[in-house]
Amino acid sequence: MTKKSLVMPEISPNSSLPYPLPRPASVGATASFAIKKRFLTHLEVGTNLVSIPNALVESMQASSPTHIKAGNAAATSLYAGDCYNAWLAKHPSALDLFEEIVAASKGKQIVMFLDYDGTLSPIVDDPDRAFMSDAMRGAVRDAARYFPTAIVSGRCRDKVYDFVRLAELYYAGSHGMDIKGPVKGPKHTKTKAKPVLFQPASEFLPMISEVFNALSERTRSTPGVIVENNKFCISVHFRCVEEKRWSSLAEEVGSIVKEYPKLTLTQGRKVFEVRPTIKWDKGKALEFLLESLGFADCENVLPVYIGDDRTDEDAFKVLRERGQGIGILVSKFAKETSASYSLQEPTEVMDFLHRLVGWKRQKTLKNKVIRK
Repeated sequence: MTKKSLVMPEISPNSSLPYPLPRPASVGATASFAIKKRFLTHLEVGTNLVSIPNALVESMQASSPTHIKAGNAAATSLYAGDCYNAWLAKHPSALDLFEEIVAASKGKQIVMFLDYDGTLSPIVDDPDRAFMSDAMRGAVRDAARYFPTAIVSGRCRDKVYDFVRLAELYYAGSHGMDIKGPVKGPKHTKTKAKPVLFQPASEFLPMISEVFNALSERTRSTPGVIVENNKFCISVHFRCVEEKRWSSLAEEVGSIVKEYPKLTLTQGRKVFEVRPTIKWDKGKALEFLLESLGFADCENVLPVYIGDDRTDEDAFKVLRERGQGIGILVSKFAKETSASYSLQEPTEVMDFLHRLVGWKRQKTLKNKVIRK
C-alpha cells in the first residue's frame, strides 16, 4: 500500500500576508535544492546517548517540576517561590517587557517559531487530545498574516497539522526532521515559490518503525504508558505512569534502544524521545527555515522562538550563538534555560501573539497614513 503524503489545503486567494518578500535566493527549485544539499553535506552523526537506568529515573523526576520529595512541603513551597522569583529576574516576562522586545525588532523582520504541546495547547494526559483552542488558532492565524510563522514540534508533522489546521504556516515535525512549507505562497509573491520539503533522516524510517513495535510490545504491561510513533522519532509518554514503575520503565526503554546504536534516547517533559543520532534538532530546523526564507546571514531579521520543553533549548541556544533573536520559555517553574524571556502558560502565549499583532497592525496603519 502506498503511503500518502500530507497535502495542505491551499490558502484562500483573498488572503494577504503583508510581511516582506524573501530574497530571491530562497525561491525556486534550484535554490531550494542548493539549501538542502548544503545542510545535508554538514549533517553529522552523533553517538548513542542512552544512559544507565538510575540516571534516566533522575531525569524523569527532574522533568516533573511539581515533584516534591518527602519532607516539609510548606518549606519546599516557599523555597520554590523564592527560586522562581530569582529566576524570573533573569528571565523576565515577555508580556511585562513587551516594549523592549518590539524595540529590538526596529528595522527588522520578525519570524515566528512556535512549539506546539505546552505552548499552543495545554499539556494533557492523552497526547491525542492536546487540542488547541479556536481562540489560539485565531491568534496564530493573525500572527501569520504579519510574520512568517512556523510550528516546530516533536510530533509527527501530519498530526501537528491536524491539530493546527492552518495552511499558511511552515511545519517542522519530528523535532525538525520533517519540514514542509505552505502549498501556496503569499498572494503578493511575484515569483512562484516551491513548498519547502526536507527530511534529513529518511533512511531511518524502517528502523524507527521496528523500534516502535518493540517498545509498544515490551511496555504494554506498564499501566499508563503511551508509545507514540512520530514518524522520524518515537515518544514514550510516562505522564500517567506511577512513579514506582519509572525505574523498570527506564530500564526497559533503555535496553531496547541500546540495541540500535544509530538511535539515541533523550528525555523531555515526562516523555522519552527516541531519535536518529544525526545532529539535527529544533535549532537546526530553525536555521534551515531561516535560510529557506532568505534570511540566512541577514542582519534585518529577528527570529522569535517560543517553547516549553528541553528540546526547545536547542533552538534557544542557536539564537544565543547567533547573537540575534529572542527565545521565550513557557514555564511556571524555574528551569535552566538559554531563553531570554518567559511566559507562564499557553494563555500568556496567546496574549503575547495578540499584542504582537496589535502592535504590527498599528505600525502598518501609521506607515500608510504617513505615505498619504
